[in-house]
Amino acid sequence: MSEKTNKHSWGAAAATGVGSMPGDDAREVAKTVTGSLEALPYLPELPVRGPGADMIGRTAGMLVEVYAHVEPSGWRISDRPGRDTRRARSWLGEDLDALEEFTQGHRGALKVSAVGPWTLAAGLELRNGEVALSDPGACRDLTASLAEGVRAHLAEVRRRVPGAEVVLQLDEPSLTAVLTGTVRTASGYRTHAAVDRSVVEGALRDLVAAAQAPVVVHSCAPNVPFGLLRRAGASGVSFDFSLLTEREEEAIGEAVEGGTSLFVGTVPGIDTPLSDPAGSVRGVRTLWRRLGLSPGTLAESVVITPSCGLAGASPAYARAALAHCVRAARSLADNPE
Repeated sequence: MSEKTNKHSWGAAAATGVGSMPGDDAREVAKTVTGSLEALPYLPELPVRGPGADMIGRTAGMLVEVYAHVEPSGWRISDRPGRDTRRARSWLGEDLDALEEFTQGHRGALKVSAVGPWTLAAGLELRNGEVALSDPGACRDLTASLAEGVRAHLAEVRRRVPGAEVVLQLDEPSLTAVLTGTVRTASGYRTHAAVDRSVVEGALRDLVAAAQAPVVVHSCAPNVPFGLLRRAGASGVSFDFSLLTEREEEAIGEAVEGGTSLFVGTVPGIDTPLSDPAGSVRGVRTLWRRLGLSPGTLAESVVITPSCGLAGASPAYARAALAHCVRAARSLADNPE
C-alpha cells in the first residue's frame, strides 16, 4: 500500500492520554499531564469529583441553550440552568485555569475533549425519561447545541493558550451501539432503533466543521466504524488496540492511506505491571507489516495512548502510564521495523 504522510501539528512519535485522570486536584493533574506529554498535552478530566465532572455532565455544561440536571437515572434535560449545570461549568473553568497555568509559552498541539453527539444522545435523558436518541428532532437540536458549545469552548482554550494548535477529541463510546440498535430503553426491555449511518455521519461532520480544528474521534468499544469516521472528516481515530479484530484491518489500512492518524491505545488503563516500551507497540508493528504499510510512516501515522481513560488507576500508575506511552512512541520512530 502507498499511504499519505500525516502532517499534523503533533508531529511524529507523539503520545497523549485519552482524557480522564485519577484524583481531584486540577493543578496537580495538569502539572503531570503537561510535564509528561510535550508533543500532545491535553485538558484532563477528573470524574472522581462527582456529577458535573463526569463525561456526560462535563459536556452538558458546554451546551448552548440546552441545560441538564442530575436524576437518579442520570443526566436529564432541564428548562433552565440549575445547580448541576453551574457545578459542571465551575469545574471546567477550574480545569482550564490549571491548564493555562502550566501551558504558559506552549506552542503546538493541545487536545481538549467533549462527548460526541451520539454518545450524548444515548446518555442524556429527555423530560420523559427516555434518552434523546429516541427522538430524531431532539438529536438534531442536541447536535446543533453541541456544535455551538464546542466552538465556544475551543475559542476559550485558544484565548487562554494563544500558542496552542487545538485538537478536539470527540468521545463516542456509544457510537457502535447507536449504529447497531443496541442502546436500551429506559425500561430495559427493548432497544432503540439503529440510527441510519448517513444520519450518524452527517452529525459528526457538523461537529468537525464547527471545530475548525483537527478532530479525533475516540471509542474504547469494539467494532469502531473507521470508514464512517474517515468520511465524516475525522483527522484521527482513537481506539483500544486490544479490541481490534481482522474485520477492522482493511478499514484501518484505508484510513491510513487516506491520511487519517491512528491514536492507538496499547498501554493498560488500570494498574498493571508495564512491559518494556517497545513490547507495548510490538502488535502495532506487526499490523503495519500485515497491511503492507511503509515502516517509515509508522511514527507519523500513529499516536500512542493508554487503552482508555486513567480515572480507575492510581495516581502513580497514571504518571507511569503516560511516561510509558511517550517511550513507546519513541521506540516506533527509532525502530519501525
